[in-house]
Amino acid sequence: DPLLVSCRSGARSSMPGMMDSILNIGLCSATLPGMIQKTGNPRFVYDAYRRLIMMYSDVVMEKAEGIEPADGQGIRQQLDRMMMDLKEKKGYKSDTDITAEELKDLCEKFKAKVKEVLGVDFPDTAEAQLWGSIGGVFKSWNGKRAIAYRRIEKIPDDWGTAVNVQSMVFGNMGNTSATGVAFSRNPATGDNKFYGEWLINAQGEDVVAGIRTPNPLNEATKTEKNKDLQSLETAMPEVYKELDGIRLRLEQHFHDMQDIEFTIQEGHLWMLQCRIGKRTGLAALQMAMDMVDEKMIDEKTAVMRVSPAQLDEILHPILDPASEKKSKVLAIGLPASPGGAVGQIVFTSEAAMEANAAGRKTILIREETSPEDIEGMRAAAGILTTRGGMTSHAALVARGWGKCCIVGCEAMKINFEAKTVSFGNVTFKEGDWMSLNGTKGCVYGEKIDTMDASENPMFIKFMSIVDKFRKIGVRTNADTPEDAQKALSFGAEGIGLFRIEHMFYGVNSEQPLAKLRKMILCNTDEERKAALAELEPYIKASAKSTMKIMDGKPVVFRLLDPPLHEFVPKTEEKEKELAKELGVTVEDIEKRGEALHEVNPMMGHRGVRLHMSYPLIAETQYRAIFTATAELQQEGFNPHPEIMIPVTISARELSFQRAICDRVKAEVEGTTRQFILYNFGTMIEIPRAALTADRMARAAEFFSFGTNDLTQMTFGFSRDDVGTFMGEYLGNKILDADPFQTIDTKSVGKLVEFGIQAGRSKRPDLKCGVCGEHGGDPASIRFFNKIGVDYVSCSPFRVPIARLAAAQAAIEQSK
Repeated sequence: DPLLVSCRSGARSSMPGMMDSILNIGLCSATLPGMIQKTGNPRFVYDAYRRLIMMYSDVVMEKAEGIEPADGQGIRQQLDRMMMDLKEKKGYKSDTDITAEELKDLCEKFKAKVKEVLGVDFPDTAEAQLWGSIGGVFKSWNGKRAIAYRRIEKIPDDWGTAVNVQSMVFGNMGNTSATGVAFSRNPATGDNKFYGEWLINAQGEDVVAGIRTPNPLNEATKTEKNKDLQSLETAMPEVYKELDGIRLRLEQHFHDMQDIEFTIQEGHLWMLQCRIGKRTGLAALQMAMDMVDEKMIDEKTAVMRVSPAQLDEILHPILDPASEKKSKVLAIGLPASPGGAVGQIVFTSEAAMEANAAGRKTILIREETSPEDIEGMRAAAGILTTRGGMTSHAALVARGWGKCCIVGCEAMKINFEAKTVSFGNVTFKEGDWMSLNGTKGCVYGEKIDTMDASENPMFIKFMSIVDKFRKIGVRTNADTPEDAQKALSFGAEGIGLFRIEHMFYGVNSEQPLAKLRKMILCNTDEERKAALAELEPYIKASAKSTMKIMDGKPVVFRLLDPPLHEFVPKTEEKEKELAKELGVTVEDIEKRGEALHEVNPMMGHRGVRLHMSYPLIAETQYRAIFTATAELQQEGFNPHPEIMIPVTISARELSFQRAICDRVKAEVEGTTRQFILYNFGTMIEIPRAALTADRMARAAEFFSFGTNDLTQMTFGFSRDDVGTFMGEYLGNKILDADPFQTIDTKSVGKLVEFGIQAGRSKRPDLKCGVCGEHGGDPASIRFFNKIGVDYVSCSPFRVPIARLAAAQAAIEQSK
């Protein structure tokens, strides 16, 4: 009566498929005769033995020993091919057709192949197999796929795993035996229906590995594909009824959806293991809300059940998982903006816009994107670049629009003249179809179906629960009325960053950009004043339309930030157009461009420095904002403008600008007979500003930490070029995370924390926000919640994620 056991992993967090299990341990020359005598079923015994040889040689003798065979040459693949060859030779359709004698012969051939490939004999004692299996499962914690999975799921490496040794039960003892995997609710949709698959006369690996097509668990969950296969509910009704009762008891005990593995041995049900089941974002939302309604969990638990990543998944169209699984990955880049996109490839913004106007979806392919590409990016379904990091221009803009984007795809070679792109030996021409998975960074050279997971009435209800628990406010970064409206629909409590310069890019930018360029080319203050008077109505209109949408909510206007040379035409054709429009020579434009050129513009004549040199530019913006405010008040609206000065290093800069701002406000109040309330603050994005925050607070009513530039200045990393080396820094664990994605609490985080404390030491009511990309990052929001940040501001599509992350941070930190 030999005892056979299995070794299974028991990690603290579920890692399905990433850790290895070994079954049928103990079968050897000494125990095979006893098992045959006990069961009277030699076919079953040799089937179990061949499975042990396949699993053990793969997990213990190859993977655990660090052997990395060529693709398709692993011991498991070689043994699989031997079995396939036998079936083809005999004309068998299924593994179950192989006879006992054939399996016995196959086991001997398997052991010979193991010795040939791995150079050692297959162990022939139960003790050697058991100790080898325990070691193999422990070592699988550090297997490549387990490490990669932990990195994606943010599971710490030092948690480790347990190894569970269990007595074996067998699903492959004949037609009254079976094995299966079930979920107490549908893991894809969240529906409260018992869901799963089973196989008759099989062991668990057959279901998990997809070796055979499994049957549906019950009649209610049958699909078009498996509608003709027999369900466990009809094949073994008593067993199914028992299993259904157990799943309900497990759910009531754990208060969560369960992933269940079971075996039926000769009509008797055995439970192998249960764990918290993995689920899609859509399912997580549905289950959390259903379980609240069922009184199984409270609202606080429901908020913690949906991860920010799952909520993000709901907000973006995604590639259909079934279609994607059948497609071959062309290349992998950085997953800059999640979701899925399918379209015909184009290489210019103009081509993307033309296609969009004609109702065609496109993938815009560029080396990198610039503000000049803004319209093409808006028109395209997805964006793919060879250069750039996760916070490069393409990434920031795409995330702001909820648009799928992959950056830093260095395997891609573009030929703009021929309008082709190559991935190794595979070349695509303009108009060919391509699909992007912006969540994983995968590029596919074909059309894949998409699905929209966001159309769920549970979403609004869930977010209203979320807001009960969070303490941090959530605003948005928005530059157009459309962005403001989208953010408002996602629950934004105001605008934390309105970048005035964005009105000079993209749709309807031609006229204001022409006025700005005219001002740039002026030589005297009088000329400049006249040109700015022509520009002011455009700034006023933009400010007014945005404050109107955000009626009653704060709108932070950041004064013009980029250096002026960014707005000077770069091409000869554009220079000629501008020269003709302004009545000057091309040489005049080129000279002005040369005069404005800087070696390091990021640290040059920009932000407040520009407004110190040209106070008239600041005046124009102040007047436009205050006039818009006064007009809205006259029309019965309730605008709340907040004016923010960028790139400051000194309280004296702020005092100088405040004096101009208050003077202009008084002038507008005098002409409109309206009393205007506003807040005056600064962007803290340079280390010196953070370190002198006590002085800055004397002149500022609010701080907004621009953590993108603050990270850039602190690390000395260029945000647009960091993608070329960040992979090595993360891979070699020089850095734990990309500091442009998750705030580095040891440096930039300390500057933010010090800045808040120092600022409030002089102005206790100082409002402090964060308006960099970190404002939408859950890990960063946890830190901001802890150090007393009043609000975060992020792109419109990140607003729900920020709301959820803020609530979860508050719940975690209240424990």
